[in-house]
Amino acid sequence: MKMFKMLGAAAAAIVLAGVAAPASAQTVKVGSKNFTEQYVLAEIYAAALENAGMKVTRKINLGGTLIAHQALTAGEIDLYPEYTGTALISVVKGKIQSDPTAVYNEVKTFYEQNFKITWLKPDAINNGYALLVRPETAATYKLKTLSDLGKAASNLVLGAGPEFSERADGLPGLKATYGAEFKEFRQFAKLGLRYDALAAKQIDVANGFATDWQIADGKLVPLDDDKGLFPPYFVAPVVRQDALAANPKLAETLDALSAMLDNDTMRKLNAKVEKDREEPKDVAKAFLKEKGVIK
Repeated sequence: MKMFKMLGAAAAAIVLAGVAAPASAQTVKVGSKNFTEQYVLAEIYAAALENAGMKVTRKINLGGTLIAHQALTAGEIDLYPEYTGTALISVVKGKIQSDPTAVYNEVKTFYEQNFKITWLKPDAINNGYALLVRPETAATYKLKTLSDLGKAASNLVLGAGPEFSERADGLPGLKATYGAEFKEFRQFAKLGLRYDALAAKQIDVANGFATDWQIADGKLVPLDDDKGLFPPYFVAPVVRQDALAANPKLAETLDALSAMLDNDTMRKLNAKVEKDREEPKDVAKAFLKEKGVIK
C-alpha cells in the first residue's frame, strides 16, 4: 500500500522557518468521481467546509473509483464521497454481504489500517440496485417488496442491463432468493432506455439505481429488498487522517450533513442537474441554504 507523501517544498519551508505550519493554513482538497451525484455531493462538502472557515480546493470529476482512490491515497485530494459497497468490492475485495453496518465497519477498518484514511459518518443515501414498477402495476399486483414481486413475476416483463442476466445479485439471485421467474427478460444497454420502456409500458419492471431522478419524476415505486439480496451502497466522506488532524472542524462539519441526505433528497438534487440543467455548485449551495447550513 502506498504511504502518504510529504511535499518536499513544503517540508523544506517548515524546516527553514523552524516552526510547524499552522493547521488553519492547510487547504482542504475535495475531489469526486465522474458522475452527477458525485459532483453534487462534493460541492455540498466543499461549500459546507468553506462556510466553517476552511480553505477549499475543488478537484471534481477525477474519473472512476480506482482513479479517485489513487488520488486520495497519494495526497492529491484529501477527501471525496464514496459508497460502502463500491469500496468493499473494488478496494477491499471482500465478500459481498447485505448487512450495512458490517460492510461499513469492514471498509472503515481496512482503510484505516492500510491507508490511514477514515470513513466519516454515513448518510442515508443508499445508491444500490433498485427494481421499479409503475404505480398501477404495484396496485394491481400488490407489490411492496421483492418477495411480492417473486409471486407475481410470471406475469411481468423485466428490463435491465445485459449483465443482469448473469450477476449473482441479478436474475439468478432473484430466482434463488425470491423465486422470481419473469414472463420475459429484455436487455437495455443504457439506463435511460429502461426508463423510457417502462413509461411506454413495453416492460413492467425496470432495474435502476436507488437515487435515479427518474424514480421521483415518474412516480415509480421502488420495491423493498426485504431479504437483502443487493449489497448496500451507503455514502460517506472518506478522508485522509492527516487532513482531519490539521482541520479540527472537518469531521464535525461533514458529519452534520449526514442527517440531511437520503435517497429522496438525492433524487431531487440529481434531477436539478440532469433534467433542469443547473450547475452542481449552484444546486449544492441552494440545498445548504435550504437546510440553514449557509446563508
